[in-house]
Amino acid sequence: MPSQHVLQQKTSEVEDIVDVLKDCKSIGIASLQKVRASQLQELKRSMKGQVTFKVLKNTLVKLALEELKKDDLTQLKEYLEGQNVFMFTTLNPFKLAILLEKGKVKTFAKAGDIAAMDVVIPVSNTGQSPGPVISQLNAVGLPTRIENGSVWVSKDTLVVRRGEPINDRLASVLSKLGIKAVELGISMRAVYDNGLIITGNQLHVDVAATRRSVETSNQEALALALEIAYTTKDTIKPLLQRAHQKAIALSVGAVVPTKETIGDIIRKANAEMSSLNSAVEKATPKA
Repeated sequence: MPSQHVLQQKTSEVEDIVDVLKDCKSIGIASLQKVRASQLQELKRSMKGQVTFKVLKNTLVKLALEELKKDDLTQLKEYLEGQNVFMFTTLNPFKLAILLEKGKVKTFAKAGDIAAMDVVIPVSNTGQSPGPVISQLNAVGLPTRIENGSVWVSKDTLVVRRGEPINDRLASVLSKLGIKAVELGISMRAVYDNGLIITGNQLHVDVAATRRSVETSNQEALALALEIAYTTKDTIKPLLQRAHQKAIALSVGAVVPTKETIGDIIRKANAEMSSLNSAVEKATPKA
């Protein structure tokens, strides 16, 4: 049975957690599985002033959530499993997730690890001499051939998909081939942000694809605004340039001389005169 001192200590810890939860706008929960202590220390250093990292016991956090009695916050209980690090911040949740993603490092897989990406072994020279390695490669589905005394993978082959476990045989082969299929770092479970729970899967953003989508949408919106002559600070200049060009063309076509069009009108008249003169000469019989 816990001593009075231990109970008082836990009560004090729960009260401290309640105070932090009460005042924080955004709370992130991330798994500490596959996280090196050095990585966590580096994140603490690089994000100092933006994010406060705390490794707390799930049981104490649950007690603090129950004490607060806030329905939206109690939803965090679903994500309190395993060893976690809690992040208290004012950062946008998606920016936080991107910063954590950048802090991950690739490493060689061990049996039971989860693949961080689709792993495709390309056609390549393994650098291995013929021998037991051939059966090891074949055992994980890699077709092989021997060329110039070396074992080659003879066809691009997908050996594991992202999110799938890596067995012992595949881990050994990937290590031999120098392929790092596992990422070490903080993986977000969920973020509580101003009453909204955002799950780890929802926080995954393809920044490059999103940027391309925004750029394409911007180009299409600009083209539409120019087509319907919708004025904004981005379209007013090209719209005025287009209107000016059309006005010049109309003035020249209707022979309305102005300071800007008189030269074009004279050149047009001269060209038409030359064309007419040439046509007359062709049509006039020679004596």
